[in-house]
Amino acid sequence: MSEREAPAGVAAILEQAGERARVKGLTYAGEVTPTEAWRLHAAGAARIVDVRTRPEHELVGRIPDTPLVEWRRYGDSQPNPNFLRELAEHVKPDQPVLFLCRSGVRSHSAAELATQAGYKQAFNILEGFEGGLDASQRRGANGWRAAGLPWEQS
Repeated sequence: MSEREAPAGVAAILEQAGERARVKGLTYAGEVTPTEAWRLHAAGAARIVDVRTRPEHELVGRIPDTPLVEWRRYGDSQPNPNFLRELAEHVKPDQPVLFLCRSGVRSHSAAELATQAGYKQAFNILEGFEGGLDASQRRGANGWRAAGLPWEQS
């Protein structure tokens, strides 16, 4: 994508994400598909923040060069009380942030909380890293990895 094409592509993605938010009545800026998230990230238009647990991040796989800010630490039943402080170490409230989890549920909650805390451009990445469950109750039919986007594993 050329420099001239990037802003129009970014604007179109953000417009579609905002439309999804309006249709669903979301409290945050919007929702993006994994491919849209990658395009925004690659264009330098937004920062992806992984909100899964450390074991998921390290063992299941991760997107290169994206920070981990656990929404809920492994084994905990409550959200991470330091989530906003840790998020602020990686993303400023005036920067667009794209939250990623396993299937799009924890990232939805992270986008809501970030918005309440003053992040004006908080987005949920639909389908997450592994995707939702299929008819056989298995993940992997959609999501970041199924889309063939860059990822790595320990």
